[in-house]
Amino acid sequence: MAARPEYDGAARPMIYQSILDTIGRTPIVRIRHLAPPGAHLYVKCEFFNPAASVKDRLALAIIDDAERRGLLRPGQTVVEATSGNTGIALAMVCAAREHPFVAVMAESFSIERRRIMRLFGARVVLTPSSERGTGMVRRAEQLARENGWFLARQFENEANPAFHRSTTGPEILMDFAARRLDYFVTGWGTGGTLTGAGEIIKHARPEVRIVAAEPEAAALLSGHPFSSHKIQGWTPDFIPAVLRREVADRIVTVGDDEAIAAARQLAAREGIFCGISSGATFAAALRVAQDSGGSPGNETVILAMLPDTGERYLSTALFEGISDGSDATQT
Repeated sequence: MAARPEYDGAARPMIYQSILDTIGRTPIVRIRHLAPPGAHLYVKCEFFNPAASVKDRLALAIIDDAERRGLLRPGQTVVEATSGNTGIALAMVCAAREHPFVAVMAESFSIERRRIMRLFGARVVLTPSSERGTGMVRRAEQLARENGWFLARQFENEANPAFHRSTTGPEILMDFAARRLDYFVTGWGTGGTLTGAGEIIKHARPEVRIVAAEPEAAALLSGHPFSSHKIQGWTPDFIPAVLRREVADRIVTVGDDEAIAAARQLAAREGIFCGISSGATFAAALRVAQDSGGSPGNETVILAMLPDTGERYLSTALFEGISDGSDATQT
């Protein structure tokens, strides 16, 4: 298996040998209508990945690494605990690499996530929502142990942040080469993006401040206990082993309603259709912009990660009150 080349800024080919070759090199888009005065806001649109989330990077990294090291045999089953996006990404990668995949997911996560994984050929094992992320991980570990399956271990697998060091971080540096960049804002989820991309950006551009965003109701990095929230995919009820706290220069907490409102605003005002976690990250970026002290002619430049698409939130609060009937028109 050929090693995946690091991002070099070259134009992408348009013919690929596998759907997995299209992962990464996602576009950065300027926000035109929602940026406050004194700030230039940009977003990195990870829903341009083939399975529509940043977790495509993690999934490919883990499977590549395990195959290369002989930890994952041809045809061996892969199992992982997931809130949805990692499961969807692993289901896609495993389908392309001919590995059966079993996702372990709390029953509280959106039903469309289960269906997407099953469409990729995966099996889905549901755990009680009361057991939270810890319960999902425990059940996945049990299944791997009892059946001899390969456990992906996204929260502790160093292949996760390593892939962000070799792709996401260099992509951002290349796109902002010879351009000002003051802040990079991201949620922490598994810890891979914050740690991997954050480290590379800080090493190459020490002036860039790294901002970690997390749910107001589950602000673990801020030292508060976990409680349930509506920002699916953001933070399990533990801090992942791969997450390096010192990478973040600032932590911003975001409430459920603020996250949902920001996601809806991105769709209605910018034409950017993204999920609740993307809305939360963008809401944190807006907070940073308001606090940054930028001014017209000396604007603060902020980049926020948008981790996934809005289509896997159809049954969630993001779409509450959105009509599916006919809109009356005046003649």
